[in-house]
Amino acid sequence: MLQVISLLLENKPGALMRVTGLLTQRGYNIESLTVARTLDPELSRMTIVVDVDDRQRQQVIKQMNKLINVLQATDLTDEPAVVRELVLVRIRTTLEARTAVLKEAEIFGGRVVDSSTEGYAIEVTGPPEKLNEFIDVMSSYGEIDVTRSGALVIGLEAKKLRLQPPVPTKAKVEETVS
Repeated sequence: MLQVISLLLENKPGALMRVTGLLTQRGYNIESLTVARTLDPELSRMTIVVDVDDRQRQQVIKQMNKLINVLQATDLTDEPAVVRELVLVRIRTTLEARTAVLKEAEIFGGRVVDSSTEGYAIEVTGPPEKLNEFIDVMSSYGEIDVTRSGALVIGLEAKKLRLQPPVPTKAKVEETVS
């Protein structure tokens, strides 16, 4: 089953490698991964969609919370949340089909970001199911190239963040001892 994990972590070198390394060591396949800075440049938000057995979901969160640089790991799989992805589709189509392509893109809330004599580049955001349907519809009009972002998720439950203090590094421990 796909598990959606939201991580708040320190924005430091090696943090991404530790998270992906943990999942790789356990044999879990990462379906999508997105990461970017938050409003605080010291912190990053990471969203991971990973294929995990139902019985292992809690264990994965516990292991993530133990990692250096991870301040909070949350399982949003069954929580109220908004899930969005971005898809960019380059479609090469005939002149006759161009109007229909534009109407279909409009139906899906798409926006043309580039136009050429061969076709269009269209961006659409939404839940993964909607994007899958959009891709299927566009492929019926001609040759397409597809680029997709990973899932972005924000929980809707009014929880207060419980941040764990960062694990002291060897240098910090020596400073406090001196």
